[in-house]
Amino acid sequence: MNSDEYLKLSAVEDRMWYFWSLHRHVVRGLTRAELRSDAHVLDAGCGTGGMILRLRQERPGWRWSGIDFMPIACDLARQRCGPSTDIREASVTALPFADASFDAVVSADVICQVENPDVALKEFYRVLKPGGIVIINVPAYMWMWSYHDDSCQTKHRYTRPELEALCRNAGMVEGWSTHLNAVPFPLLWAKRKWLRTAQDTSDMKDYPVLVDWAFRTLVCPEHLWMRLGGRWAWGSSVFAVARKPQTGV
Repeated sequence: MNSDEYLKLSAVEDRMWYFWSLHRHVVRGLTRAELRSDAHVLDAGCGTGGMILRLRQERPGWRWSGIDFMPIACDLARQRCGPSTDIREASVTALPFADASFDAVVSADVICQVENPDVALKEFYRVLKPGGIVIINVPAYMWMWSYHDDSCQTKHRYTRPELEALCRNAGMVEGWSTHLNAVPFPLLWAKRKWLRTAQDTSDMKDYPVLVDWAFRTLVCPEHLWMRLGGRWAWGSSVFAVARKPQTGV
């Protein structure tokens, strides 16, 4: 992402509906994986640390590490997360950790920004302990390309089969995927395709309280359905969960 997008991210990710919803999906996926109470989790592409902060509140016993490619993101994440969190400047395609270091790897809206996502998935596999879980979120559908992708330096928007294939080709098993932001998807499409303005850069910004509240309300059926085991066949993001085999090395 551009440097100014990280500054915008640090200003809004603790309250914007999108991150509130995404982080709930991530903590649900990690909880269903039945991680140990002292699990070590890597945020691969941690940005300014918002997900670490929110999930650390949900599961205070878990240990967190984070990496990001941009120095400004790492500086902001260190300031926000404090010295108890190991934040390192690195790429998802060359993780600075030993093999089998983590119980889980989470990567939200990151592999869509790298040239070699297959290398990133193999790195996730390498640093996971046998039986460890990976959770990935990426933007969906190349036909949804917009000013938002230009500003965030997106390289590719994914389909569910594409993301599942990346996980499978890296050696992951027991994978499943779903779309996210299904109910508000028509509004997101309209904003990016019909209602854009010359001032639009990305959609990471403060919205009026009523607008943010409305979007939080729209994603509530999504969370209810997924708590019941359901999945969504459409939406602005693709969300995948997979596991490294117990015999993996």
